[in-house]
Amino acid sequence: MIKEEKQEAPKKSRVILDQLNTLKREDETLYNILAVDVWALAKTMDEFQPGFWSAFMKNREKALKRFISEVIKNKPTDPKRPPFLR
Repeated sequence: MIKEEKQEAPKKSRVILDQLNTLKREDETLYNILAVDVWALAKTMDEFQPGFWSAFMKNREKALKRFISEVIKNKPTDPKRPPFLR
């Protein structure tokens, strides 16, 4: 009975590792599909409205800076943490 449990543990961990690898591959595939979709959209919009992509990226940069400042502003301060981690 103990041998059976020892044999089942590697099988279960192998199954979990296989599932994790499958999820990683699917995630990478989805990421690549989304990248192609964004590229196709940007390319199409640039053909209809020249300069679209650069304007989009400038707006994205502003939005990202605003988001980071909001996160920093709303982040609770913990006096026990060192200053560089607050």
